[in-house]
Amino acid sequence: MFLIKLIMLFALGGHFFFGDTRIPLVFYSSTNEVQMNEIEQLVRKLEEYNRAYRSGSPIVSDAVYDDLVEKLRKLDPENSFLTTVEPEKITGRAEIRHPSPMLSLQKAYTRQQLERFLSRVEKEAKQIGLKQVLFKITPKLDGLAGRDDGETLASRGNGHAGYDISDAFKKGVVAVGQRGQGLGEIVVVKSYFDMHLANKFEHPRNMVVGIISSDVLNENAKTALTEEQVCFVPYSQLESWKGTAEEILENIDAISEKLINETDYPMDGVVVEVTDDNLKRHMGATTHHCRWQIAVKKKGQTAETTVKAVKWQVGRTGNVTPVLEVNPVSLSGATIKRVTAHHAGMVHNLSIGPGARIEIIRSGEVIPKIEKVVTPSETVTLPETCPACDSELIWKNDFLRCEHISCPAQKKQRLVHWFRTLGTADWFGVKTIDKLVSNGFDNLEKIYAMKTQDFESLGFGPVQSGNLSEALLTSRNKTVEDWRFLAAFGIPDLGIGDSRKLLKHYPIEKLLDVEQKSVAEINGFGDITSLSITSGLEKMKDTIRHMLNLGFVLEKTKSTSGKKEPASAISGKAIVFTGKMVRGDRSYMQEQARQLGATVQTSINKKTDLLICGESVGAVKLEKATALGVKILSEQDYSNLIGNEHQDEK
Repeated sequence: MFLIKLIMLFALGGHFFFGDTRIPLVFYSSTNEVQMNEIEQLVRKLEEYNRAYRSGSPIVSDAVYDDLVEKLRKLDPENSFLTTVEPEKITGRAEIRHPSPMLSLQKAYTRQQLERFLSRVEKEAKQIGLKQVLFKITPKLDGLAGRDDGETLASRGNGHAGYDISDAFKKGVVAVGQRGQGLGEIVVVKSYFDMHLANKFEHPRNMVVGIISSDVLNENAKTALTEEQVCFVPYSQLESWKGTAEEILENIDAISEKLINETDYPMDGVVVEVTDDNLKRHMGATTHHCRWQIAVKKKGQTAETTVKAVKWQVGRTGNVTPVLEVNPVSLSGATIKRVTAHHAGMVHNLSIGPGARIEIIRSGEVIPKIEKVVTPSETVTLPETCPACDSELIWKNDFLRCEHISCPAQKKQRLVHWFRTLGTADWFGVKTIDKLVSNGFDNLEKIYAMKTQDFESLGFGPVQSGNLSEALLTSRNKTVEDWRFLAAFGIPDLGIGDSRKLLKHYPIEKLLDVEQKSVAEINGFGDITSLSITSGLEKMKDTIRHMLNLGFVLEKTKSTSGKKEPASAISGKAIVFTGKMVRGDRSYMQEQARQLGATVQTSINKKTDLLICGESVGAVKLEKATALGVKILSEQDYSNLIGNEHQDEK
């Protein structure tokens, strides 16, 4: 009887009835239970990785994360994690509803995935009678996404509602172009990050998230903001390429490389999207992404290997960083024996030592980096003294540091930095400097006293010795900016940007005797940075004076210290420009105001003196200006204030 009822249930399509209610009959097996457990664990792992990424501390790379997403898609295509935007939470901020969803991007890591997307677009285009489809390719920025309507900057959040992060502009984030241009990302200028911050933050996005989410900023972030190196970049302001599907498939690598070279912001791929608005509307979107665009990314090859030993090397600023010697493994056509680890904190926190099993990735880097630790080491040893000079090491954030000024490894790295930054002396590469230092020529004073015969006595050939001697003479006689000359000494926290800023206040000869409190009073230098700079200047004072006495031809920075501000009605005023300007370009007007002695701000605050309004200015901004007692001027009133002769200089 039971068997008959069971057969009847299958005949009814695997359902049974309770009253008038039809209920599906589901048979669970041990296999189903195992799969369900695997799905749950996978989702929990993805949620953990997403939280870490959104907070600015990624645990795994995008490629690893996306692989796990695809694995989940195969196991459970309708899982809610796949059909919603990965959430991003910023505590303590008001929630802002987006007028239209800010969605994620579907991704293509292979040519086949890109081809499928382009074919699908072409098929959809035929359905609406569109004969030719054009695509636009733009850089895919790796920052913190947001939406700026001119009044409020909102983070992406969960795609439907984000958080009010408008105070980013008050902190010093610069709006590229102008406010109110819609979707974009907050990023740090890449060249600035690489030069000044790469040894202080693990990734540019870490710093950006810290600036947005924290009320207390560290000195490095403050300096970057003061230097106007942290920006909200609207997508509409990005460089782009336009063409057909055929052209994309033929030239995608070259197009991507060109955009990378022309974009001075962190990128993690490019975005390919349809340009025709009717086709966009026809294709629509899922709850996760728009169907008419896709991110094209390169997945670096990965491999697993075992750590044999951890070696420590010393940089020019004294940071002692780890390099891992690993069992040889083939990766991207090369045999890998060494892997870089970022800092001592990573070695300690991830338990990296002999016997650790690690996954490494190589995406164009000469030395691969750690992707993740598969099996931690049971033996983790951190150095207590400098491997080059045996001085005691100290902790500074996540870095171990040697502060002995005569450390031979630091001397070598400082010489490499000098010739690389100065840029006026050829032939002095790493191998040449290695040879010089190992023979006792370990500082600039000794090297710049060398003649051709001195190089020959060290084993350099006659031609190379002549070239080296001539290069030293050229570097002294060829004009170089004084800020580049100063930055080349490699003083901690004194890169090119800060060198230029300091030399606007003090000529290089007087800067050597400036006190820390005087530097701290300059806008953009806090107590910690100013102490680091003045201490470094004191240690290098004799060397700098010696090099100046050699007669380097320096192009002097124009000083603003001790000079009267430009005679204008806006000297010393803090000004905000807003709205669409009719008489001129806003960026030009901002630069003009600076030349006339004003301080240009990106948002209104208690220090603002003037609000200059073009067309279409929001009521909220006007109300805020009125409440703070800020004087409001039209573009014409402003023109009259500074004088028509200034306004028409463009």
